[in-house]
Amino acid sequence: MSEPLPAIEIETAPNPAFSVIWMHGLGADGSDFVPVVPELGLPETLAVRFIFPNAPAIPVTCNGGYVMPAWYDIYSLDEAGRRADERGILQSRDAIRTLIARENARGVPTNRIVLAGFSQGGAIAYTTALTHPETLAGVIALSTYIPSTDLIASEAAPANAATPILAAHGTEDGVVPLMLGTRARDWVAAAGHPVTWLTYRMPHSVCIEEIVDIGQWLQERFV
Repeated sequence: MSEPLPAIEIETAPNPAFSVIWMHGLGADGSDFVPVVPELGLPETLAVRFIFPNAPAIPVTCNGGYVMPAWYDIYSLDEAGRRADERGILQSRDAIRTLIARENARGVPTNRIVLAGFSQGGAIAYTTALTHPETLAGVIALSTYIPSTDLIASEAAPANAATPILAAHGTEDGVVPLMLGTRARDWVAAAGHPVTWLTYRMPHSVCIEEIVDIGQWLQERFV
């Protein structure tokens, strides 16, 4: 097993029984969603380990080759889709699989782990979860898209065919257009995955209503 990515960890109570691995967006880092944890409204008795990994810094083509934290290179941006580096996607998937394996070693089975991500991090959450050979507790895909449906279709894991997905998007998102979010939603739904779809009047961001909804959804998974 390769060395785990550097990450910020928060435990809501001693001896966590559940874990959430939460991937940040392009150009951000693991600290981005740390403030969300206390706003989720989780019961004090629910022991969850939140893991916020840092993506490696790489040149990003669509941003003029500027080096920034990224889960994979994006070659171009347009409303029709994203041309992405599939090799980089697979490398990030392997890195998240390493974090899943570490949670297993720390006593949290895969079926008690949720993969979450925002924007580019959500793309990795989708890809990793739907191709993972062991059943996960759920997927949270925020303001995101699927970077390669061909990749997921070719490696789709029966173990996660019924894994619940929470997909949410801002109706005023100018970075990842709502159309890309609905396209991802429709694709996973057509493949038979149970999807909860929520929208909020917001740009490429999160809002308190969304955070509360995520907290309620997590409580339903962590029983």
